[in-house]
Amino acid sequence: MSKHIGVQMLEFPQKGDDRGHLVIVEGMADIPFEIKRIFYIYGSASDVIRGQHANRKSEFLLVNVAGSSKVCVKDGKGNEAIFALNRPHTGIYIPAMIWKDMYDFSEDSVLLCLASEHYDPDEYIRDYDEFVKVILNEKE
Repeated sequence: MSKHIGVQMLEFPQKGDDRGHLVIVEGMADIPFEIKRIFYIYGSASDVIRGQHANRKSEFLLVNVAGSSKVCVKDGKGNEAIFALNRPHTGIYIPAMIWKDMYDFSEDSVLLCLASEHYDPDEYIRDYDEFVKVILNEKE
């Protein structure tokens, strides 16, 4: 498990036999939050950038259950990391107040997103400069 700016790559146990594989992810057991919302992204072209926001409260787990994509995360203090999601039993945990860009989607990509909060448009920060200002003001 690698850790960077609070973001963690997680690997989940695979169960299975000759019939196929099964991966189980439980809130407050395999990930550090209760799951309140699930959505998935598919049909995005490889040159499309999704996300492009930070969340004031929501934590996320992102798993490419099919295909692949990349996720760039930034903490607003100059630190960033890029994660390649390409195995259906691994994902990245993203805490609140981390900027995220999802991109480089394979044609068959299905990016599953588990969230700690119900959708609330007011908790989204969609301008990177505003996000940096909020982060820098938290230290004052």
